[in-house]
Amino acid sequence: MGQQQLLLIVLGVIIVGIAIAVGLAVFRSESQSSNRNNLITDLERLASMAQEYYRKPSSMDGGGMNFMGFALSPLDTGNADGSFSLSTQPPNDADFKRGSTLPIGTPASEIYIIGCGKETGNDNRRAVKAYATVLPDSVAIKIMN
Repeated sequence: MGQQQLLLIVLGVIIVGIAIAVGLAVFRSESQSSNRNNLITDLERLASMAQEYYRKPSSMDGGGMNFMGFALSPLDTGNADGSFSLSTQPPNDADFKRGSTLPIGTPASEIYIIGCGKETGNDNRRAVKAYATVLPDSVAIKIMN
């Protein structure tokens, strides 16, 4: 082989390597974004269930204008997007403490539904994380990672 042919082969290998690296970076970014969006959708669905429980009279197995007794069903504590738990305290930014899958045990007019995704988040170390602050008439989602 001539020198020109070897140079073209090396150049081709370099271009293919760069294309693969860019493709992997784009895939990772899209996978992370998709997991975060799905996690937020799940948090909104669970928040809607909590608000329904809050408004339902206690005689109909609801909260009777209270979140006390609200719990996630075993099917709602985890899915392909991540895992979910409840808390009466906002999650800490530093360690993102886990909530509980047990029913809310104290009277509460505000609860937090915590979601921990399956993909690596913005810091490229820990999982995608978000939580929903659920009030009787509103929901606020905060992305943690």
